[in-house]
Amino acid sequence: MSTDIPTPLKLAILSASFCVANIIIFPQVFPSTPLTKLFLIFTSINFGVWGFWKVAIFPYWFSPFRHYSRPKGALPLLGHGQIVFQRPSGDSFLRLMNEVPNEGMIRFAGFFNVDWLLLTDQRSLSEVLVHKSYDYEKPKQLRSFLRMILGDGLILVEGDEHKFQRKHLSPAFSFRNIKELYPIFWSKAVELTRGVAAEVHANPEPLKNEKEANPRSVVEINHWANKVTMDIIGVAALGRELNALTNSDDELIKNYEEILEPTAEKAVYFTMNLFFPRRFIAMLPWALNATLEKTTGNLRAICHELVREKKSTLKGEHTDSKDILSLLLVSNNFADDMIVDQLLTFLAAGHETTSSAFTWATYLLAEHPEIQTKLREEIRANIPSPFTATADNAELGNVLESLPYLNAVCNEVTRLYPPVPTTIRIAVSDTTIGTQFVPKGTRIYISPWAINRSSALWGANAAEFCPERWIDPETGRANNTGGVSSNYSIMTFLHGPRSCIGERFAKAELKALIAVFCGTFSMEWADTERPIPAGAITAKPHNGMRIRLQKQDGW
Repeated sequence: MSTDIPTPLKLAILSASFCVANIIIFPQVFPSTPLTKLFLIFTSINFGVWGFWKVAIFPYWFSPFRHYSRPKGALPLLGHGQIVFQRPSGDSFLRLMNEVPNEGMIRFAGFFNVDWLLLTDQRSLSEVLVHKSYDYEKPKQLRSFLRMILGDGLILVEGDEHKFQRKHLSPAFSFRNIKELYPIFWSKAVELTRGVAAEVHANPEPLKNEKEANPRSVVEINHWANKVTMDIIGVAALGRELNALTNSDDELIKNYEEILEPTAEKAVYFTMNLFFPRRFIAMLPWALNATLEKTTGNLRAICHELVREKKSTLKGEHTDSKDILSLLLVSNNFADDMIVDQLLTFLAAGHETTSSAFTWATYLLAEHPEIQTKLREEIRANIPSPFTATADNAELGNVLESLPYLNAVCNEVTRLYPPVPTTIRIAVSDTTIGTQFVPKGTRIYISPWAINRSSALWGANAAEFCPERWIDPETGRANNTGGVSSNYSIMTFLHGPRSCIGERFAKAELKALIAVFCGTFSMEWADTERPIPAGAITAKPHNGMRIRLQKQDGW
């Protein structure tokens, strides 16, 4: 039995709307005939019976999930649907997980009292993400909206097309290829610190005492994070320098920040695209429609030009280039338009997610000076100078991967602040989760934010920044588990065929950025109010991230 709104109901709602318009809005336009009155009576009865069925009968007597108790606080018609509008995304799901007893799934009321599910344990998550991953797809409305930003790339395609793309893209993200990219990550991290140091020097605050030799200054980190991750993805994915760090008016950065800047309006706009057809949203007199059309058009044009340039460079030449664009072109598995879609995916997802993680890392380190100091000591003890770790240093990746506290800090940052806090799946056919029947059309929520912070999975200190949980107390080595028994307790990159293909890339990039930045600067939180994760898609901080920085001598 599907939980979708059936077609007769849609017709009933349309009929009721017609009747309301007839009587209240346009009484002089539509005839008041006995037939119209009969139609009104029939439709009202039909709508009333359906409403009674949906609210008072179906959820308690016929729903396949009726044996799961619903949390309190549901609103008429809206149910618990207000959860999807609340920010930070995932906090409400975390509250449900911590407060509602469950056996792997929490049932809560969606719009029109339809049952929605929140997955909470290894069994249910593995069913949806691994064993039956192709029974559950991202909602069509969501894909239609994100397609403008991400193209028809790996994140959005489904079924056989996803299997094809995953197979032919995986070699570009192999462990060997990622290790070869470490020098690129490092050199861009060094370039970042130089740019930030120049800003600190140009806008110094008064020194606290006469003994201080280096100026300090408040820097908005998020914008710098966007720049450095865009430069990294430019070299790694496109094989070319974008120079975003040195170009204050970089076109790619301006377009992506215009789209992804965390505002309340963008959050509402994004949420509406989850529930209404894209065609309907596009018809609304909303300025964001024009903005989105312009910026996404710019991005697609830029990607087409990048493909043309790369094809011209590769024409008639043998190349050992390891950038993703070169590998895609040489493979001959993708048409030009498909490659443009992949570039849109890698440019957006590849820079935005790590940018978000690095931004939150600076906040957490600024809030915990003792952790910051310990990390800086480890980095400096193992890497004498950031400038000696050049692009020719083949051991750089091995060194960074061997630092237990650096790896622990990176893992803890992405646990607490997963770049994508919530994702949605729709059952595309009648299926099951374990022994539980799941009808076609059932909406399922997976919240990495909530899973990663669940006290049931991570203990009483689940909400605390505690890198030590990622280190074995007996050996002092990284444990890569965080001390929990199941890898489904950490959902930052998801699992299974739809897991993030760039997980190794993102982790390696974040290690290099944090190592160079923390090794160079001391960090203090600069504002009185704590930052709020408010992004529509990713967990970017509302109003940016202002950190007081001071360059540290001796490195």
